[in-house]
Amino acid sequence: MTSQQMRICTRCVMDESASNIAFDKDGVCNFCTNFSVKLPEFGALNGDPSALPRLVASIKKTGRGKQYDCVVGLSGGVDSSYVLHLVVGAGLRPLAVHLDNGWNSELAVANIHSLVNALNVDLYTHVIDWDENRDLQLSMFKSGVIDIELLMDNAMLALNYKIARHYRLRHVVAGTNCATEGLRMPIGWNHFKLDAMNIRAIHKQFGHIPIKTHPLISTFDHLRFKYLNKIEWVSWLDYVDYNKETATNLLKSRYGYKPYPYKHYESVFTRFYQGFILPQKFRVDKRKVHLSTLIISGQMMREDALANLRQPPYDPLQLQRDQLFVLKKLGVNEVWLSEYMNSPIREHSAYATEQPRWERWLAIWARLKAMRAHFV
Repeated sequence: MTSQQMRICTRCVMDESASNIAFDKDGVCNFCTNFSVKLPEFGALNGDPSALPRLVASIKKTGRGKQYDCVVGLSGGVDSSYVLHLVVGAGLRPLAVHLDNGWNSELAVANIHSLVNALNVDLYTHVIDWDENRDLQLSMFKSGVIDIELLMDNAMLALNYKIARHYRLRHVVAGTNCATEGLRMPIGWNHFKLDAMNIRAIHKQFGHIPIKTHPLISTFDHLRFKYLNKIEWVSWLDYVDYNKETATNLLKSRYGYKPYPYKHYESVFTRFYQGFILPQKFRVDKRKVHLSTLIISGQMMREDALANLRQPPYDPLQLQRDQLFVLKKLGVNEVWLSEYMNSPIREHSAYATEQPRWERWLAIWARLKAMRAHFV
C-alpha cells in the first residue's frame, strides 16, 4: 500500500502505516483521540497554578547544602535547552549533563556551549568510549531490529540517573513532555527504553568488544534509582504552557540558538536513522507522530503538517554528506549499507528482553494502587 492509498486521520496526520491505528465514524484516529483525552491531565494544562512553585520548592529543599540542586539533561535540542533556561530562571542551581556519543552535529555543540556560557551553568559532558559504542551500534544494525537508537536513549537515561546519584541529588529534570511528545508511538515503531537486557543479548550475539564503560540502565536499575536513591525524573515542560515555536524564538533571540529542521536532528546519526533508515528500510516516518502531537496540542495547523510531510525528511545534499560521514565513522562502506538495508527485519523479542517483566510489574503496581484506593 503506497502512502497515497493509505487512509489518513481527518484530525491529525497519522495513517495506516501504523499497524494499530483505528478510525471512528468521523475518520478520527485512536492515536489523537487518546492523546487529546490525556493532554489536559498534564502540568499547567490541568489548571493547578501551584504545581510548579511546589516543584521548585521541593528541588531547592532537597538540594540545600549541596553543590547543585538538580541535574538537567541537555541534548542541544529545543526541549532540553528551553528547560535549562526555565530552571535557571526559577532560581535553581542545575548541573547540565550531556552525553557525547560521537555523533553531535557542529550546530548542537555550538548551541550547547552558547547556552551554558550565557546562563553560567556548569556542564558535565560524558564522552562515550568510541570503540565500545561503535561495536554496540554495529551489533544493533546486524540484529535487524528497528530501534537502533535504543542504545543511546538507554545510555542517556543511565547517565543522568548516575550523575544525580553521584552528587546525591533527588531530581533529574528533562525536556521530555506531553505537549510535543505525548502522542503514543505506534506498536513496532520503537522499543522499551529500559531494556538493557535486550542490548546485552544483541551485543553478545553480534559484538566483539566487551562492554566495560558504556552507560546502561535496566528495569531493576530504574527501580533502584527511583525508590532506593529516591531520584525523581521531572518533565518540567509539563508544568508550563509549553509552545515549541515560542520556546525556539526565545532561544534564538536570547542565546543565538540555531534550530534543527526536525525533532532530534541535533545528532548526525539520529537524523540519518530517522530521515533515511526508518523510512527506507522499515517504512516508518516518525514525523507523523511528532507533527500529530503538535496539531492536537494546538501548536500547528493540520494543513501545515501535511505540507511538511510532502517534503522529504532529508535535504538530498545533506543526506549525501551524512551518509559518507556515518559510513566512515562506523568503518563500513556502501556495499555494507546496501546489504543492511535489504536484510531481514527482526523483532526485539527475538532476543532476550526485559519488557514482559516490566509490564508484569506495572500490572501488579496498578492493582496494588487500586486496592489501596479502595480501602482508603
